[in-house]
Amino acid sequence: MKRIGAGLTTLVMLAACGQKSELEPRTGASLPPAPYGAAVRPDAEALLDLPTLADPERSVELRRRSEEREDDPFDLPPE
Repeated sequence: MKRIGAGLTTLVMLAACGQKSELEPRTGASLPPAPYGAAVRPDAEALLDLPTLADPERSVELRRRSEEREDDPFDLPPE
């Protein structure tokens, strides 16, 4: 049982000590080609940025207290 615990501890420690460096494609591979109409090819960091539509900001105000729900005309019972 101690060997399993020691092995698990070692795996957790190895997972926690990852190297942080600039992202680069694997050897022999290259980044995707430039998008149609673009003059330059984006680098790895630019490719990781999410467009606004993929990560929208919250635009709904949260309710702070209990309120009665309005009647929903589309909330119909199953047929």
